[in-house]
Amino acid sequence: MNAIALLLCGLAAATAAFAADPSLVEKARAEKKAAFYANITAVEPILEAFAAATGVKAEYTRLSTSKFVSTVLTEHQARKLAADVLQAPLPILELLKEKGVLAAHRPAALKAYPAWAQRDDCIFTFGIEYVAPIYNKDLVKPADVPRRYEDLADPKWKDKIVMADPSSHATTISWLVGLKEKAFPDEEAWRRFLKGLAANRPMFVASFGPTPAPIESGEKWIAISMPKYIVTKAPAPLDWARVEQPLFGTPRAMAIAAAAPRPNAARLFAEYWLSREAMTILAEKVGEYVLHPGIFPPIAGIQTARVEAIRELPDEEIRRWGAEFKKLFNTP
Repeated sequence: MNAIALLLCGLAAATAAFAADPSLVEKARAEKKAAFYANITAVEPILEAFAAATGVKAEYTRLSTSKFVSTVLTEHQARKLAADVLQAPLPILELLKEKGVLAAHRPAALKAYPAWAQRDDCIFTFGIEYVAPIYNKDLVKPADVPRRYEDLADPKWKDKIVMADPSSHATTISWLVGLKEKAFPDEEAWRRFLKGLAANRPMFVASFGPTPAPIESGEKWIAISMPKYIVTKAPAPLDWARVEQPLFGTPRAMAIAAAAPRPNAARLFAEYWLSREAMTILAEKVGEYVLHPGIFPPIAGIQTARVEAIRELPDEEIRRWGAEFKKLFNTP
């Protein structure tokens, strides 16, 4: 067997778990790496698995939700966008699509996903950035754990809550508006909730990423955050409040950059990311809620939770609500 045949056989064996085209793997290996801009955290296990399976390095740059659009657009307009693949909440990627940043592409692996996740020619939706109250189970008594979102407005939580800044964090803004539209009976009830939550003087941080630390340390007792941190921060004493209402969140999505410096590595990375193998890692090691059928994070009670995607807010609406929440919550 000649050297080329041996190489192709080796590549086929390495990628058999997600059925990659050996010729695509060969081309991607020649490009050496796939650069990945993302707002998702703790994804190192999936990046390491990708490199082990393909021989292609995944280079990860974390961008917060609040800085994602400005960073990517600045680089794109200067023709210096270093990313091959972009991952962000769906509304952000839809804005970038309007600006011509994204390439039309439909990975074969997407066929396993729900129909609504396949509706776009550039953007592939793979999960939901599910939000829930998480708390320090050493400090919060079982009887005090919130059972409904309204419970976060109880004065007993005054100075004990941490959350991403509702004036600037797009996902938190979308989540609060999603509660109005899906969880509360009317706007009056929703506004009472907001007023009570604001009166509890939450600590504000830039994004979800910093929310678990004050809960772990006991500085704060409860966070408007993500259950995924129960997995990534283990063995920290974290649990999630099993609220009666559904858990809501912004769809998590990804896309290939239109001017990707390494287009073959980008396509290979997208195929791997959407594979059952990768989504299992993302759920089990990172705690994400994914849309690949039958895969759940190892968090007690999550399999039976109702997790729903919230409406995609356009940028203008994000700005408008952010300005209103800035006044309501008296953020800096």
